[in-house]
Amino acid sequence: MQDFTDLFDRWAANQMRTVKASWDLANTMQDYWAGQLLYDKNMVQPLLKSMFNFGKAEVEKLAEAPWSDVWTEYASLWGFAFVLFHQGLQGRMEAMGHYHRQQLQELFEALGPSEEGRAAEVEKIFDHLAHETRMARMMVEEYPRAIREIEPEFGFHFERGGSTLVDETDRFYLYLVHPTNHEASVDERAKPVLIVHPYVLGADILAFLPGEDKSYTHCFANMGIPTYIRVLKDVADTPAVQLLTPEEDILDTRYFCERITSRHGKKVTLNGYCQAGLMTLVQILSGELDGLVDAHITCVSPIDGSRSTRFNWFLSNLPARFNDLRYGTKTLPNGNRVADGDLMSWVFKLRSIEEEDSAVSFYRDLSMLKKTGGRIPKTAAALNYWLNYQRHDLPLGITRMSFLSYNRPISDDGTMPMRVFGRKLNIKGIEERGIPWLICYGESDTLVEKDTALAPLDYIRAEVTPFPKGHVAIATSWSHPASECALHTVFDEDGRRGPVRFQLDLDSAGG
Repeated sequence: MQDFTDLFDRWAANQMRTVKASWDLANTMQDYWAGQLLYDKNMVQPLLKSMFNFGKAEVEKLAEAPWSDVWTEYASLWGFAFVLFHQGLQGRMEAMGHYHRQQLQELFEALGPSEEGRAAEVEKIFDHLAHETRMARMMVEEYPRAIREIEPEFGFHFERGGSTLVDETDRFYLYLVHPTNHEASVDERAKPVLIVHPYVLGADILAFLPGEDKSYTHCFANMGIPTYIRVLKDVADTPAVQLLTPEEDILDTRYFCERITSRHGKKVTLNGYCQAGLMTLVQILSGELDGLVDAHITCVSPIDGSRSTRFNWFLSNLPARFNDLRYGTKTLPNGNRVADGDLMSWVFKLRSIEEEDSAVSFYRDLSMLKKTGGRIPKTAAALNYWLNYQRHDLPLGITRMSFLSYNRPISDDGTMPMRVFGRKLNIKGIEERGIPWLICYGESDTLVEKDTALAPLDYIRAEVTPFPKGHVAIATSWSHPASECALHTVFDEDGRRGPVRFQLDLDSAGG
């Protein structure tokens, strides 16, 4: 009788666990869809904006071409949109298929024979289902909360100290970045560096997680280098930024370089990250920084955007009528127009939609959480915080510079596609000025491809350092001083050195 009672109790317990597992499975599927909808929002919101901007731009352009040509362009645009939709759907299905095939494989392994017997097999199945339920719930609740809560640790937070406001113009602040390593101190006699952050990415990506020793700017400061960063004022609240021209950008940089040179008695190394690398190159070639800047560093910078295979494909398939900045601008309450940062970021996603679709991102993050056993890495949370909350609108004058770079190549004689102060800019001017240039790029960078960053090598000599991983790895993974590609080291047998090592070596050589 006791054996029967025990058997019945086990049967009843398994039935209850089966019911609970079925309920959990239903909730898991619901969480999967809820999680994907959260990620889809980041694609849908720019889409709605683009539709609104499209209508406004078309009203302005109605009289610019015959209706027969307009309808032809519309038909081409719909065809291109269908191609993008198909690529996005293909990427989505591949991501879903890859993830769920892996889960099925794990489930089949749980169903396999066990030395412990049938009870152990059943236990494995329940454990597997419980784990999937836990991961799905994390993606909907815990991971989004962790992303929001990383904000106090991410970026500069100038209001809390850690940097000194040295000067400002109507458009920019100049900060001196203090070391986070309390054992380090800035050598006022050392060669200074001025870091220029990209307009789109913002300054905070260059102080990624200072408390975790992952910060590009603090890598310089912690080595005793006088480290300055030029920070753009808030475009939404600053009309001078909204109307900023490339010439004003250059003159403000010259003013800051004059201040830095007078403080330290040495010329400045100018360091541009991403889009800012194109701007710092233009600044040097303009001649306005002569006598103030004697070295140049660029990291993952699109010097010749026309060499981007992905953008070439995108622009060659986009009807010429719609390759117009007016479709990506918005009008502020004061009437000034700026480039919409959300739309600019969205366009970069569209050109690689099979890799950037929201479902691909969802399953990529879900796989990451499974690998970490449900632990949410601060790096992942900070990256997602940056991607979700750090989009910045751009002055149209600066946006046109990048627009020209992606639509017109550097000429055969080295002449850049843009002018400033009415002057032609030739890339050979770097070598003529005797300015050493370190070009850093990401080996797996799909945003700024290798050929785009290394375009100057067709015209001049420059030192090149490739880094593993993608577009922001130099500012995240490799900014940690103990990483295998630490920025202050020579990290391979070919003698390739990081930007901080480059700066230190310049100083020790009397640069």
